[in-house]
Amino acid sequence: MLLMLPAFILLVAAYTPSRIRTVVRHPMLTGVLLWSFSHLLVNGDLASVVLFGSFLVYTVYDIVSANQRNALGPLGAAAGGLVGDVVAIAGGLALYTLLLFWGHQKLTGVPLLP
Repeated sequence: MLLMLPAFILLVAAYTPSRIRTVVRHPMLTGVLLWSFSHLLVNGDLASVVLFGSFLVYTVYDIVSANQRNALGPLGAAAGGLVGDVVAIAGGLALYTLLLFWGHQKLTGVPLLP
């Protein structure tokens, strides 16, 4: 579950001009990579391996492809500062909390907390 926290922060950072987005060239893809890897670690059934393994392979392929094309992502070369970092971290924490306590159960039918 700890890998999901940076995954959500990176997901929000992909759409927020921030230093996080500048350092991590493809934050959304990196977040999806962490999401799929963390789900592979805890789900060993065939359906989960196929689903999350497919996302993992696709994400690695897409990161390599984006790097070869020098793709900049949805915000282009927009640079951000400390405020963007705070927004990305706060937004990521909010999404994490929402999914932890309510959203995962509603979306997948699998509660994360007893």
